[in-house]
Amino acid sequence: MMPHPTGAFISRLLTLLLACSCFMTNHQAFALPFVLGVRDSFMIAHSFHDNPKFGPAGKLHGATYTCDVEFSSKKLVSDTNWVIDIGKALDLLSQVLAKYNFQNLDEVFPDGTLTTTEFMAQQIHSDLCTLLKAECKEFQGDLCVKLWESHKAWASYSGKV
Repeated sequence: MMPHPTGAFISRLLTLLLACSCFMTNHQAFALPFVLGVRDSFMIAHSFHDNPKFGPAGKLHGATYTCDVEFSSKKLVSDTNWVIDIGKALDLLSQVLAKYNFQNLDEVFPDGTLTTTEFMAQQIHSDLCTLLKAECKEFQGDLCVKLWESHKAWASYSGKV
């Protein structure tokens, strides 16, 4: 038979659950309530310029990324009841990824940038923000870009548009 939980135990458990909840909502204490997500994929080649910290990945290699983007908003667009037009969201993501698809990132970023998954998540976020501001001014909210290297590993970048 398990002992009855103490107040301190319950308090600690609630603190941990709250921490997990914030982590699961893109590291924001108060996540925006409406989210629309889209997904696409792209293939790249890159190296980490023989940096020994990256082991064998320091040399030229390829990757196929799956890219998930979440558009979050406090409220729905009044005349459509959506966060963003799903077709527009897919089109914007496709436009951004086309610039990297089948490219050697060492040539796209010729200044020696280490094109880690984390860096690319932030870069895609930045590119999407630029397009959103130009082509979809009605969207008001946040973006989270999650870049999957495999079913076991990913990186993400979240922020305001």
